[in-house]
Amino acid sequence: MEITALELNRATLARQLLLRREPLPVGEAIRRVVALQAQTPASPYLALWNRVAGFDPAELDAAFTAREVVKATLMRITLHAVHVGDHEVFRAAMQQTLYASRLGNRFAAAGLTPADAEELVPELLAFAGRQRTAAELEAWLERRLGAGKQAGAWWGLRSYAPLLHVPTGGPWSFGTRPSFVAAGTAPPRSGREPVPEALRTLVLRYLEGFGPASVADVAQFAMVQRAPVRAALRALDGTVEQLKGPDGTALFDVPGAPRPPADTPAPPRLMAMWDSVLLAYADRGRVIPPAFRPLVIRVNGDVLPTLLVDGRVAGVWRPADGGIEATAFHDLAPGVWDGLADEARSLTALLAGRDPRVYSRHEHWWARLPRGQVRLLPA
Repeated sequence: MEITALELNRATLARQLLLRREPLPVGEAIRRVVALQAQTPASPYLALWNRVAGFDPAELDAAFTAREVVKATLMRITLHAVHVGDHEVFRAAMQQTLYASRLGNRFAAAGLTPADAEELVPELLAFAGRQRTAAELEAWLERRLGAGKQAGAWWGLRSYAPLLHVPTGGPWSFGTRPSFVAAGTAPPRSGREPVPEALRTLVLRYLEGFGPASVADVAQFAMVQRAPVRAALRALDGTVEQLKGPDGTALFDVPGAPRPPADTPAPPRLMAMWDSVLLAYADRGRVIPPAFRPLVIRVNGDVLPTLLVDGRVAGVWRPADGGIEATAFHDLAPGVWDGLADEARSLTALLAGRDPRVYSRHEHWWARLPRGQVRLLPA
């Protein structure tokens, strides 16, 4: 079976709850979309506002506080918000990647070896059995290792050890100074070997939330090597099906998952920074026109808040006095601007009670954008 580029786009939008907002509890919504990028505390909230009908940010506050939803370093070695029931298996799927990336050269520069890490992790988790600040954890490492090693040790262990970020308050539950707690009572995994059963689960969950997708797409989403992904897909033979993409690439999917027709309407959206749909594929042209990719994904990895028009990135947005400033990279029809204005009014109301100048520290990028259609969408 062949699938077109536009059908792939609509499949992504359907599974990511971007064709229409769904009346779901936040925990179930996050399970449906697999994970929410959470480098910036506001982004999970804005991601859910785009996806959940009648979204109440207080519900996500409560889910973080109760640890129904947890924030931790996971896929792509970056912060994600996930349902607590997914955390352990997602982290196990990342074991090989976390070992290689966090116990390598920089860890060695502190005079430490992977064997030192495996010895330290259980003790560190015992100390983090209750909430600890980063400063407290570094001080513990200094007492344990001696002066001069703690910074390098903490750089590696804060991601390699199974730690959760603890809500610390502020408008979006988490502030700029993180606190941590051990993820659970199960013995931590060790070693650099992959965990095949966990990776198979992550592959299936990814296809449910982002498929159809290629081996390269899965590897990009998780930041795992392609060989283990291929092995996971072979082991899932009979559970997943294979399609042919628009360029002939082999794509994999879960039978029966939504694949709407190419002409399914896609409403405009004001997407959060680092929204997962922009980063979940090796071929980001599914959602980002290639000419716009360097405009919205900056050289340091910042991914700007974007306008999504007919399912594809069409510009960027930022808060401004009196509403939302939208910059379109190409001409938009009057009806599209009307739809974006409706979204802006809803978003401005959400931000008013939380952080009206959300993402303001990233506004220096606007001076480097090309001239486009710029409109103030009033509150």
